[in-house]
Amino acid sequence: MFSAFTNIFRVPELKSRVLFTFGVLLVYRIGIHIPIPGVNLSVLEDLFQKQTSGVLGFLNLFSGGALKQSSIFALGVMPYISMSIILQLLTAVIPTLEKLSKEGEMGRRKITQYTRIGTVALCIIQGTGTTYLLRSFGENAIYHWDLGFKIMTVLALTTGTIFIMWLGEQITEYGIGNGMSVIIFAGIVAGLPGQLVATYRMVRINEINLFSIIAFAAFTLLTIAFIVVLQQGARKIPVQYATRVVGRQVFKGQSTVLPLKVDYSGVIAVIFASSILIFPAQIAKYVESILSEKGLEESWFYGLMDLITRNFSPGAAFYYGCYSLLIVFFCYFYTAIAFNPTDLSENMKKYGGFIPGIRPGQPTAEFIDRTLTRITIWGALAVCAVAVFPELITKKLHIPIYFGGTSLLIIVGVALDTMKQIESHLLMRHYDGFMKKGRLKGRSAF
Repeated sequence: MFSAFTNIFRVPELKSRVLFTFGVLLVYRIGIHIPIPGVNLSVLEDLFQKQTSGVLGFLNLFSGGALKQSSIFALGVMPYISMSIILQLLTAVIPTLEKLSKEGEMGRRKITQYTRIGTVALCIIQGTGTTYLLRSFGENAIYHWDLGFKIMTVLALTTGTIFIMWLGEQITEYGIGNGMSVIIFAGIVAGLPGQLVATYRMVRINEINLFSIIAFAAFTLLTIAFIVVLQQGARKIPVQYATRVVGRQVFKGQSTVLPLKVDYSGVIAVIFASSILIFPAQIAKYVESILSEKGLEESWFYGLMDLITRNFSPGAAFYYGCYSLLIVFFCYFYTAIAFNPTDLSENMKKYGGFIPGIRPGQPTAEFIDRTLTRITIWGALAVCAVAVFPELITKKLHIPIYFGGTSLLIIVGVALDTMKQIESHLLMRHYDGFMKKGRLKGRSAF
């Protein structure tokens, strides 16, 4: 594996892609520390030290710490991801969008353009809410609360998100990995050192016992190993190809396997579910800040918003229930988009392939679809368990780290996909990959 990392810098194209990715991430991390003018950063720092979990902790995690810094990148990539989800769902029900999705590169560019326009509109809405959220942190949080500050903050947050979106697209095109996923990955990893230091300080003052730390570390390692197995796991269906003659060439029959992944969605289902589920609490938090400004804390509507905030915040039982249902839904939704059993069966039939005991054509498509449906439910339930249980264990052990299963899934999934792309570049140029036997399989390996 170490030799594979050294080989990266022996391939000029791969070296430039890796260095370009690191350069873009450096720009992103610098932007995290550019604050919105007119905000008192010391007030926000004290607030986030007291609220490492809940809605604020979750939003701060996915923004890479930008919300805590009151940065121009405070909205992160969530508006873009949310709009992507909306358009993918609309593609399944609106014929015009479905037609565009099947028009190849030109259709995809048109849908990408719609996504960008929708992202701007969503940023304006979320930026307005974030402006009032900053105000709700206290009278000293904002130096001058007026119309000029509101307009400036919305423009800054919208521009910051559009710039992050552009950085992600640059990584996808000229770097390594999926740009948006890599940016989320970098934001989560960047917050780990500070959280580990905070945990170490609590151990020194005996607020956390050593047994809890050892148990947490062991459970984290086991969870990472389970995620790797889950990402690599596949049901292998035997496929037989008959002998066929093409012109003067004779192609002998051969046996191979069709690997059906247990979890085709990878980190996509988790990111989609998280971005959707945070909306109710985020909107309720915004409304609470507006009601507080008008002195309506005792109204029934404020109580309703508070109820929504508490039930849709990480840690609530209702939140975990909805989270699990959304993960299952997006696992099936992404699998349906990424894998077409009918097209696969037709291609197998075209080249003389068949599954032993199953007739070619429609029976093969139905068999593959039935098998994929059964294994996907187990994959989705496993993803739910990984996303929920580590957070519960963390709370049980009183570890002050907002680093649950969602973060682990994203980190491991993005790392596997990125390493798989690097390995493909190495093997294409006759270098060894990361493994001595076999190849590293990312989410797109099949």
